[in-house]
Amino acid sequence: MNTNSILRALQPKSRKTRIAWLSVILAILIGVALIFFLMRPKTQVPPLPVVAVETVTTEDVNIYGEYVGRIRAQQFVEIHARVEGYLERMCFKEGSYITKGQTLFIIDPKLYQAHVNKARAILNKAEAQERKAKHDLDRITPLYAQNAASQLDLDNARAAYESAQAEVTVSRADLTQAELTLGYTTVSSPISGFISERVADIGTLVGPSGGKSLLATVVKSDTVRVDFSMTSLDYLRSKDSNVKLGDSSDPDQKRASFVTITLADGSEYPHRGLVDFADPQVDPKTGTFSVRAEMPNPDRSLLPGEYTKVKVLLDVREKAVDVPTKALVIEKNGAYVFVVRPDSVVEKRFIEKGPETGNNTIIERGLAAGETIVVEGYHKLTHGMKVEPVPAKEQNGSAAPVAEAAASGKEEEV
Repeated sequence: MNTNSILRALQPKSRKTRIAWLSVILAILIGVALIFFLMRPKTQVPPLPVVAVETVTTEDVNIYGEYVGRIRAQQFVEIHARVEGYLERMCFKEGSYITKGQTLFIIDPKLYQAHVNKARAILNKAEAQERKAKHDLDRITPLYAQNAASQLDLDNARAAYESAQAEVTVSRADLTQAELTLGYTTVSSPISGFISERVADIGTLVGPSGGKSLLATVVKSDTVRVDFSMTSLDYLRSKDSNVKLGDSSDPDQKRASFVTITLADGSEYPHRGLVDFADPQVDPKTGTFSVRAEMPNPDRSLLPGEYTKVKVLLDVREKAVDVPTKALVIEKNGAYVFVVRPDSVVEKRFIEKGPETGNNTIIERGLAAGETIVVEGYHKLTHGMKVEPVPAKEQNGSAAPVAEAAASGKEEEV
């Protein structure tokens, strides 16, 4: 059988058969075209960048300065021996709280008691001489009036009486001095506070000349003072902002300049103090001036002599534009933020930044209250780009989904 014979055998025998074959072939072509259409790759529309945004608001912002300060006691008194003698007794427990006038030490008083006795005896003798001179003058005076005594006798009697009076005065002063010296043998505390350990042991010769003078120290620390130094520029800033250091009684002052300090463990001390003194002149060697604040210390957690970090109120910005510092982009030409317009298009806007306050920064100019800025996800933005803004969560909410979406630029449900 040749080829022609085969072709003739395969040809349809009738017209209906040929139409059936054509229908099958056409269905196959349509199916292939439909499969190709359904399986073709779809054109991908890139998603809009997801960014976390916040609305700009205004508020009163406190501006602080931070300095290194040193704690010292409100009163620090050294107890000295004012008379010489052997230390006989100690009447307190070292490190305890003592009251004003409490007896602390007893110095051997025997010698000074003898001086008092001697001065008292001399005073008694002088008073006896005064009484005798007074009797003599009283006796001579009527005799002189009767011409029974001369003018010389009267003058001698009057001079003897006046001399006796002077001796009494001197003797009385000597007795007072001796009693004061005897009183110095009992050493008392001039203030209330906590006392240190004794410097001199019992039996030691103490005194201003021959022995140890310092016996102990008393510290009044229920209120402490914090000393620190500020620059003259800081002073001018606080003055311009109506926060006058060391002059809390000024009626024109809007706010008192208070201070807070940080403890050794990094925590903030619960009590605040007020600046009560500022040196009126600047040290030319350092360019700073001394400032002092009083701080309550009821539980003695602040120890005199320790160093601490001091925060001082220098300025109060009223209705200031305050934005998160993380929203700022800093470059050599300046700082800028991305502002989201109502049509969700971002605008690159340069701003003038002010001082930082914690995690925020004050904006001097360039932003207004009510505008919306990008706080996360700005690294992938350009000026004029359309974005999908997502409100940033509050600190007590879950900000992880928003941050992840803003960082990746992918759409996801938050």
